[in-house]
Amino acid sequence: MGKVSYPPPAMLFTGLIYRNIEIAESVKGKLVAEFGEAHEESSIIPFNFTDHYNKEIGEGLNREFISFKRLINVDNLPMIKLKTNEMESELADSSTGNRRINIDPGYITAEKLVLATTKNYGHRPYLTNGIYAELTYRFIKKSFTTLEWTYPDYRTKEAISMFNGWRKWYLEELKNLPQTFTD
Repeated sequence: MGKVSYPPPAMLFTGLIYRNIEIAESVKGKLVAEFGEAHEESSIIPFNFTDHYNKEIGEGLNREFISFKRLINVDNLPMIKLKTNEMESELADSSTGNRRINIDPGYITAEKLVLATTKNYGHRPYLTNGIYAELTYRFIKKSFTTLEWTYPDYRTKEAISMFNGWRKWYLEELKNLPQTFTD
């Protein structure tokens, strides 16, 4: 019989896709109020990997990531996704109901990067409360590596390098925590 073990806390991050910088700044404030001080914000890049969000949010979209200093229990990812969905709804266009920003939370551990999603596919295990997990990267041979379903914006060298850097910071933070989560 296997011995039950619990995962260490993880590093929370969110991905933002938006058109309006004022909306993004408002969301960043809400995210910090909810999840604590930001560790780092990525540079803002054009989101031209797909037109999936154009109909709802508009054209000329931007992509940005934010990581947080306060580590999370991985069991909390579904509740975090529900909270970010609530933020999206609060900021939706009042006349159309369309979102004006997409907020996708995820977490980083030593072994992987996981995103939360409301969409079910064969590679997405169900968590709870209508939320699924998507394994986006595995850590192999000194770097995060993509999988066949990894989104195009997560496949870029720049994104992988950034997430590798965040993983390195996270591992240093783990060294400062009591190791009670391993038993």
